Amino acid sequence: MGALLLSRDQKSAPKPVPRVEFQPVVGLGFRRGIDALVRVIRPTLGPLPRHVALPRATSGSPEILDDGGAIARRIYQLPDLDADAGAMFLRHILWQQHEREGDGTATAAVLFQAVYDGGLAYVAAGGNAMLLRRRLEEGARLLLCELGRQVLPVEGQEAIERVALAICGDPGLANRLGEIFDIIGEYGWFEVRTGRGRDLEREYVEGVYWEGGALSWQMLADRPKARVELESPAIFISDLEFDEPEQLAPVLRAAAEAGYRALLIIASRISDRAMGLLAANRQAGKMAILAVRRPGASLHEAVDGLDDLAHLTGGRPVVSQASPELGSFAAEHFGRARIAWASKDYWGITGGRGDPRGLRAHITTLRAAYSRITGPDDRKRIRARIGKLMGGSATLWLAGATDSEVNFRKDVAERTAEAVRGALIEGALPGGGVALLACRKALADRLAAVTGADERASLRILLAAIEQPFRALVSNAGHEPAEIMAALDDAGPGFGLDVLSGRIVDMAREGVLDPASVQKAAVWRAVTGAALALTTDVLVHHKNPAKEFNP
Repeated sequence: MGALLLSRDQKSAPKPVPRVEFQPVVGLGFRRGIDALVRVIRPTLGPLPRHVALPRATSGSPEILDDGGAIARRIYQLPDLDADAGAMFLRHILWQQHEREGDGTATAAVLFQAVYDGGLAYVAAGGNAMLLRRRLEEGARLLLCELGRQVLPVEGQEAIERVALAICGDPGLANRLGEIFDIIGEYGWFEVRTGRGRDLEREYVEGVYWEGGALSWQMLADRPKARVELESPAIFISDLEFDEPEQLAPVLRAAAEAGYRALLIIASRISDRAMGLLAANRQAGKMAILAVRRPGASLHEAVDGLDDLAHLTGGRPVVSQASPELGSFAAEHFGRARIAWASKDYWGITGGRGDPRGLRAHITTLRAAYSRITGPDDRKRIRARIGKLMGGSATLWLAGATDSEVNFRKDVAERTAEAVRGALIEGALPGGGVALLACRKALADRLAAVTGADERASLRILLAAIEQPFRALVSNAGHEPAEIMAALDDAGPGFGLDVLSGRIVDMAREGVLDPASVQKAAVWRAVTGAALALTTDVLVHHKNPAKEFNP
């Protein structure tokens, strides 16, 4: 287990002296910082990683990590200011990889280091950094093309389980995730929560649900398990705030005239006075009524939620920004569903009765948006919407002996789930670093055909770099990389080391797979990021750094 001690005491941070550094000082400083960061992250590569222990600022058990992105995020300043610039440059790239793909940060770190070291040596020998950068970017595109040729579809629980196992190295967790994503699909709504027992437990929810729950606890007070369920309700979709009972009267009148026996009201807020009108109608037995909080914590999320509800249920949303007149509200504006339910914290619907063709078109539009958007937060938001609309929801409950263990297991589960989604959407590659090794032939063929010094240098750098993830993975598993590399040369293309069994196997045939999206993103970010770092010629240290840093 690797140990990493980071001080959060600002008094111990180095005090910059205003100065300007030039090459070769900048390059050497960058390399010291990159090497320091990669030395911490490299042991976490592979399904049999060593871990990093991070002592907490306050008392308690240390934080145990094996995720390169999370580890990089905890490192925010090195005493050597020149080295700190290089470490922070790489840190940013790794956090992007973590946020967007959920995995592949260790692969990206090892590749980045190898490319930067090779490029720095070439530049120090008189090579042109800018020309080398262009050639390295061309080489990165060649690598992506070769990886694309190796992509395999991921279908069925067994294949999903194998992808998950290659990421987390935990057979029990991989089995549960294989089952869950085989049921809910690549866009399904998935949550990880803290459980009470030692076993991994899963729970499936039919239909769609949102956070928020009932607007009044009185609606739940006399119900078993504090849960209300309505059958075949009319659904009033809005983000309105109701202060007076008279404001709700047109909605109740429209539902009663249409003969509905149950009504779900979605609103931002309902005052106690207005809630009294709903309670009176419910107690009189005229109509079963349930009021829930509108979906979404922000205005943007609320707009998305109301739009999705309209497509799911066939209703017409009533939004506050349109200054609605509820006096003209009619029964045809209600949405419909087979069941609506609510508890203290959540509410949902099952069997929405919107137009199926319109719902499919709405999902298609969201999928197209998902493929275009690059921001991790926006992608997660759209993916969650797609999952809800498709009706697949699952919760994984896990526990541990300590808070550190619980947080560690939750982090592994969430990171693995994110990578599994990528594999379901974009396919998988032969795992264990074998897919990158298979790219050597294309690089070697290109090298034999070119004569320019910069392009030849870039291809040699990439040929050496793409071996490093495999060597690190093998070393972390307790094997000698040189011996395994020799065994692979004898075994032939597509063979690699299954570190869990210790055997040389055909990785694709044995189902040892890595998500293609993760590997491609790691290669592109590492190579292009290192190429950009090589063109950094000047480093300026200011006298007045930020007064406070919040990592």
